[in-house]
Amino acid sequence: MKTNRTNYHTHSYFCDGKEAPEAYVKEALRLGFKALGFSSHAPVLFDNKYSIQPGKLKDYCIAIEQLKEQYQDQIDIFLALEADYIPSKTHDFEFFREQCPLDYLIGSIHLVAHPRSGELWYIDGGEPGFWDQGFKEVFGSDIRAAVKAFFWQTNAMIEDGKPEILGHFDKVKMHNKNRFFRQDEAWYQKLINESLTLIKEKNTLLEINTRGLYKGRYDELFPAIPVLQKAQEMGIPLMLNTDAHHPSELLGYYSESIEQLKIAGIKELWHLSKTAWYSKSLS
Repeated sequence: MKTNRTNYHTHSYFCDGKEAPEAYVKEALRLGFKALGFSSHAPVLFDNKYSIQPGKLKDYCIAIEQLKEQYQDQIDIFLALEADYIPSKTHDFEFFREQCPLDYLIGSIHLVAHPRSGELWYIDGGEPGFWDQGFKEVFGSDIRAAVKAFFWQTNAMIEDGKPEILGHFDKVKMHNKNRFFRQDEAWYQKLINESLTLIKEKNTLLEINTRGLYKGRYDELFPAIPVLQKAQEMGIPLMLNTDAHHPSELLGYYSESIEQLKIAGIKELWHLSKTAWYSKSLS
């Protein structure tokens, strides 16, 4: 089966994924994937259950490098990390680049630090009530301050960490569902535009993430179609990932997203080969 399927955002049992990396490779081959990138959550400087645990980073990198060699004639496999950026609570991104021969790094915000207290608001996973409680306790119920902190932290990550890919850019909206703010409000659009300008300046790839849709956590892509249309107008490169945590999720809302993007006028997506990044027309 020959397809143009690729996925560069994949989590195995080295972090909060559910299976061994080879199980994803075998499923990707069955589905006709051209490329598969592994991007386990990079280690952080606090206790948690979702990231690679202390002392296991080298094991992860060795395991993916071995799969690269084993399957080199069947599929392009890439070694990456999805790294959190939380000042004083995470490693510098250069630390990971020095530790492992990474093909790329995805920078993502899952926890937002209050700029003064350093308290953390967990914006990912959980239930809406947990999200609500977090911004009310950490940011004193000031949703604008909380959302601004998310985008400021995103911008600092792009500036300081220089990730090749920005993961699920507007995921701060996931549990909001228009209850505390709307995406068409001027202050929110200003934050989006400021970040897009920086993304363009730094030539960062902007991920289109399908996980919220196939997990039933949100009713649109991360980021939203209007954001993607604006990004395309600005010449920002876009890529499509499913953020798979199980082999069965490698195609999670993948084909449906391609059709949705075509309808929205998105012209091309970016991919990685063994030699370079390249774009491919959606038409």
